[in-house]
Amino acid sequence: MASLNKVLLIGNLTRDPEVKMLSSGRPVCNFGLALNRNFKDSEGNKREEVTFIEVECFGPRAEAVGRFFTKGRSIFVEGRLKLDQWESKEGEKRSAIRVVLDSFEFVDAGKSDSGSSMPTKNIQPDRQTESPASPKQTLPPSEPDLDEDVPF
Repeated sequence: MASLNKVLLIGNLTRDPEVKMLSSGRPVCNFGLALNRNFKDSEGNKREEVTFIEVECFGPRAEAVGRFFTKGRSIFVEGRLKLDQWESKEGEKRSAIRVVLDSFEFVDAGKSDSGSSMPTKNIQPDRQTESPASPKQTLPPSEPDLDEDVPF
């Protein structure tokens, strides 16, 4: 039976990313993501619904997220769902779903808080043939300038 575990999200960081080193020396980064949904209820009133999700990433992507993102920044995340299960101190079984980031893109890449330009790279997942020190990085497709006149 076929299955697919793929998640595409755009949201804002709920806190600054936390980068730690695993015992293997590989970096891991955890951050929260807020996903906003605006809609009208059955009575026609505008409503907003917010979903919070935890995201984790490893290796060069973890370092990049920790370096370039802060609380409130927008990010496009591509990844997969992962179910974490554990037992609480009281002996209760607990679980949580999180996203394991495979790649990301800057959504608000035009300006940072200081007004300087931010990089607009799409950090791709590591491939087995690549060394961890040099992940595959590609530039996202350029966005059309909607202010220019259309030539036809």
